Amino acid sequence: MSARLLLIDDDARLTAMVGDYLRHAGYSVEAVPTLAAGRDRLAREPYDALVLDLMLPDGDGLELTRELRVAPRTRSLPLLMLTARGEAMDRIIGLELGADDYLPKPFEPRELLARVKALLRRTSPQGDDEVLRFGRLEVDPGGRQARLEGKPCELTSYQFDLLLVLARAPGRVLSRDQIMDALKGHALEAFDRSIDVHVSRIRAAIEDDPKMPRRILTVRGAGYVFAKKQDAEAA
Repeated sequence: MSARLLLIDDDARLTAMVGDYLRHAGYSVEAVPTLAAGRDRLAREPYDALVLDLMLPDGDGLELTRELRVAPRTRSLPLLMLTARGEAMDRIIGLELGADDYLPKPFEPRELLARVKALLRRTSPQGDDEVLRFGRLEVDPGGRQARLEGKPCELTSYQFDLLLVLARAPGRVLSRDQIMDALKGHALEAFDRSIDVHVSRIRAAIEDDPKMPRRILTVRGAGYVFAKKQDAEAA
């Protein structure tokens, strides 16, 4: 069965072009022009990924992103923001609210297709489902979930994969380039500190005790390392 994509954008010409291109690539695509219509579709139908414009006639796509990330049913829905906004702060806000990727207009349809493929690939079973355990923290590849003392941590699909990359290499310093490469072609646009934003969100989810040393350490000038034991001071 082909993956189901929902595109929320009020640019009729763009949605027609993008919809045709993605359908030609084998995806099932539905397009709606407003937040209200998007909310209705998401409430009634399951989708494999969402492509969301930020600037819509009846509101801001950031509002919907915030709603989706607090709702259990859509918390892990792969979400790509598509917008004409070019400021880095808009991108960072979108990532902080839970977007998995960000593509500014104008764009090449091939790039959008590559990013959609990357999003869907990361939510597909990878074959190595062994649960990784680090004291109070469990990272479950098969269930695509991180748990702290058995309680699920709130992470987006992209954030979970970033955590998994680090957790599969405990004690090893990984540069930002190595992390991006390990994410199997994730096409997140390389603006300054994008990885840092996601790591900050992951830390907030898996490090609930400020008295405990950090699980993910920053190695200045080098990258990040997942501590084998919580017995090191944060860098």
